[in-house]
Amino acid sequence: MVAIIDYKAGNITSVARALENIGQKYAITDDERKLKDASHIIFPGVGAAGEAMAYLRKKKLDNTLKNCFSSGKPILGICLGTQIVMEHSEENDAECIGLITGSTRRFPERLTSGGEILKIPHMGWNSVNFKREHTVFAKINPEAEFYFVHSYYPAPSDMDVVLGTTDYGITFCSVLAFKNLVAMQFHPEKSGRPGLQILQNFCAWRGSA
Repeated sequence: MVAIIDYKAGNITSVARALENIGQKYAITDDERKLKDASHIIFPGVGAAGEAMAYLRKKKLDNTLKNCFSSGKPILGICLGTQIVMEHSEENDAECIGLITGSTRRFPERLTSGGEILKIPHMGWNSVNFKREHTVFAKINPEAEFYFVHSYYPAPSDMDVVLGTTDYGITFCSVLAFKNLVAMQFHPEKSGRPGLQILQNFCAWRGSA
């Protein structure tokens, strides 16, 4: 069974519907025991880093996630769930979980592309330049586009964990892969067939590339 972490940070329903679409059993939970018993964990979210971390600490889910990661359980981060696996976020000056060294940064003001000022948040469809192959992204067309909506992005200290990058005024890290953790800034559950393929790959993954 796949556990979707319920930490009161929106977007959980759309992830659940996507899992239903691929025939995957799941539970939406903030219960420590259920997270430990799950075969896989999905860490989604739309919201603010400070509020999300406050809830995780209140429920002691930050430590639960660290323990699940240390045990080798496959974990998938989505959007806010990707940003707060870092050590720190510029949003709310929040101390985060720290599964990956580095920080979450806000897009610079007045980003431009082709002489035009880009809007923040970065919202809409964009591509990912994958640096290497990974089981979770098998069968994904290199030309595929994914749905983004965010003002912040992960900036890991170790560039070896960067699996994919995306261009939006700057080139930023949009996919992380470290041991049994894969995390993406875009929303696979809102990205059509390629997104569903990613979720299906993740649910069959055993935690190593």
